[in-house]
Amino acid sequence: MVPSVLIVDDEKHTREGLQQALAENYDVTVAANADEAFNLLDSQPYDVVLTDLRMPGKSGLKVIDKALSLPQRPAVLMMTAYGNIETAVEAMKRGAVDFLTKPVNIERLEVLIQRALKTRTLEVEVRQLHERLDEKFNFEGIIGGSGALREVIERVRLVAPSRATILVEGESGTGKELIAQAVHQASPRARGAFVAVHCAALSENLLESELFGHERGAFTGATERRVGRFESADGGTLFLDEIGEISASTQVKLLRFLETKAIERVGGSKPLELDVRLVAATNRDLEAMVRQGRFREDLFFRLNVIRIRMPPLRERADDIPLLLAHFIRQFSTENAVPPLTVEPGALRTLQRYAWPGNIRELRNFCENVVVLRRGGSLTEYDLEARFRGDTPVPAPAAAAVPVAPGAATLAPAVPAAPSLSVEENEKRLLREALLKARGNRTRAAALLGLSRRTLHRKLARWPELDVID
Repeated sequence: MVPSVLIVDDEKHTREGLQQALAENYDVTVAANADEAFNLLDSQPYDVVLTDLRMPGKSGLKVIDKALSLPQRPAVLMMTAYGNIETAVEAMKRGAVDFLTKPVNIERLEVLIQRALKTRTLEVEVRQLHERLDEKFNFEGIIGGSGALREVIERVRLVAPSRATILVEGESGTGKELIAQAVHQASPRARGAFVAVHCAALSENLLESELFGHERGAFTGATERRVGRFESADGGTLFLDEIGEISASTQVKLLRFLETKAIERVGGSKPLELDVRLVAATNRDLEAMVRQGRFREDLFFRLNVIRIRMPPLRERADDIPLLLAHFIRQFSTENAVPPLTVEPGALRTLQRYAWPGNIRELRNFCENVVVLRRGGSLTEYDLEARFRGDTPVPAPAAAAVPVAPGAATLAPAVPAAPSLSVEENEKRLLREALLKARGNRTRAAALLGLSRRTLHRKLARWPELDVID
């Protein structure tokens, strides 16, 4: 797409000469004064505005103000025959990216336009990145509406604007880092850096250097000064994941920062004062570790100013349909495959599953079924045994278990555990028959030696078996 340029100048020969010189590479529009320029700026967006400074009526500085007040801000260049330092400074203060004097050198003008276009492109990309971050990590971007998750979100809303240190607790895979990012994005530090460190992934020495930086010669191999993650997060948020894994010496240094808001690089002696908000996360019981002498009590109290507990997925069963829909849509788009439909029976089965790996496990499950099935529908009978809770018990070869008095057996039979009641045993065998028949009631009845009517009557007692015809 050809970049668009608006030239604003009250001298006809100047604006027409510039239009002719730039017309080969740009879509050029001209305006004879500020009012005319205002109308053009309101009617369509421009990539670059080149404006004279002194014009009858409103000056070029007013054109700069107008252009930079628009939702899609153009890059602005100022030109004048009365160039001086004061004028250039004022134009740059208003937001002009550069300054030219008349008569305009066309080669220099084209260089400045290209430079201005690159600057504008970078600004647009940065703005879009922030918008995507806001969309991804704002509260609406946290998927779920269960009571447990709403409590978490409400707490995030309350604490995000503060400077308080936050401790996020929860099992692995529950989304602790996502909550930390949401806290950052909802805080006054949102335009600062969000720096994440996974403490368990680094050895003691590497972690200290990673967090606090080091001076040249601090240890073997330290050939130059290194800026640590604390310094990188100055003005923003530092997220320390798996805080329960840090060593005793690192605990001392972290405690010192929380007390003084200053750090020292490894091998250094000069304190560096920093403005960093700390959010820590753990899947360990820090209070138990304190009692065992494995975690400093004073550090725990410093970290535990605000505590947020992330509920495991098994406590958020109502959120599972929303999470499934989100991840299936995401992976279908990424892999350019048709979206997968999850049938009601499969959905209920997945909601009953404990999800020991939490959201991380559910996400991996969604990617697996999207890639392997490539569209279609997912039924309960397509799920692995672990999702259904099936735990088959090996049986003697000749074993046969009756479904009910006078009924035939399901061969090969899978006997119930001795502790099961007759009713539980019957229900289990019905389920096995339906699974083998992939939900077809006629085939399931044949496997059990029952009439279809008898099978329907029995299934009416257990609608949760969710059969399909």
